Amino acid sequence: MAEDLHIVAGSKTEQYQSVIPQIKALIEGEPDLVANLANVVAALKEQFGWFWVGFYLVKENELVLGPFQGPVACTRIRKGRGVCGTSWEKAETLIVPDVEKFPGHIACSSLSKSEIVVPVIRNGNVIGVLDVDSDVLNSFDETDKKYLEETISLIGF
Repeated sequence: MAEDLHIVAGSKTEQYQSVIPQIKALIEGEPDLVANLANVVAALKEQFGWFWVGFYLVKENELVLGPFQGPVACTRIRKGRGVCGTSWEKAETLIVPDVEKFPGHIACSSLSKSEIVVPVIRNGNVIGVLDVDSDVLNSFDETDKKYLEETISLIGF
């Protein structure tokens, strides 16, 4: 596939249904994890225009910043800390409509208003998380959860 993304307007579902096959084509056959993670976040950021989107990977019992798109970010997050660390600890997707109301939220940027974090689970272990922030309250819902989890399943870790 050419490295051009076809951006579509429409409902959130229509946007995911357009971008996910393009992401699959971008990463299919590419063995390098960092390259694939970088293309996934770039495609999602370009399609949806979110404030921040990126991966944190589990390394030596911390989440360590991986490929991302957006402003500079926190580099390391402990298990159970903030939305990312809590998603890692619980091994479940977390949707946070207002980050100011999340106990222990880590404010990498005061512009972040809502967040979704999807754990990357392989062989029963969380090996990373996909973190998406919006500068608008209540940006994420079950549609995002469904399609971001589907996107994560495409990546070979």
